[in-house]
Amino acid sequence: MKRLENKIAIITGGAAGIGAATAVKFAQEGATVIIWDLNDVKGTELAQQTGGVFAKVNTANYQEVEVAAKNVFDQFGRIDILINNAGITRDSTLKKMTVEQWQQVIDVNLSGVFYCAKIISEYMLMNNYGRIVNASSVVGLYGNFGQTNYVATKAGLIGMTKTMARELGRKGITVNAIAPGFIATEMVSAMPENVIESMKAKVPVGRLGNPDEIAAAYAFLASDEAAYINGATLSVDGGMTV
Repeated sequence: MKRLENKIAIITGGAAGIGAATAVKFAQEGATVIIWDLNDVKGTELAQQTGGVFAKVNTANYQEVEVAAKNVFDQFGRIDILINNAGITRDSTLKKMTVEQWQQVIDVNLSGVFYCAKIISEYMLMNNYGRIVNASSVVGLYGNFGQTNYVATKAGLIGMTKTMARELGRKGITVNAIAPGFIATEMVSAMPENVIESMKAKVPVGRLGNPDEIAAAYAFLASDEAAYINGATLSVDGGMTV
């Protein structure tokens, strides 16, 4: 039997990068994949590839999340897994960061996770079962120059994960987080070679991670094999935080 057989899984930010790799992995593991993203073209193509469903959803908009979650529940009768993968960056030093840059990242990376978890956990409670996995980052553990907004959200997600785990654990819903390190997404791979080499130099295993490795971590924490893991943050970073 496949690890996620017959599970209904929502993946936010699921149209590209780590989210897309996760959608493919979950489909391979037997889940019905619901991809939420703002990219219509990539989202629709991936849904066709995985046999899943795509919906254009802005997770920073509470009403959109509310409607989209109800649509999933009405279609499938339950929601088993939520992967809060959607996130953005608006990098700048503290001195130069605008209020708009700050707020945009807070809205998507922190408020969006809260909206999705709040709304979707209500459907999970109907079956006393659920797996919620939030995307933090290694920078949420040790900070990063020029990312006050992003780091604040990723550190905040660790605290949010612990609190939700305490509240929902006894009701059959586990809540965990992953903290990816430097991952070779399309965006990272497009960086200058010297920048990529400097990133690799900071990683004890000597290379960047790939999206499939993050997807595998998501799949494990979303599975019944991880039923006794709750409130944890799993670093998937090649040893950067050692």
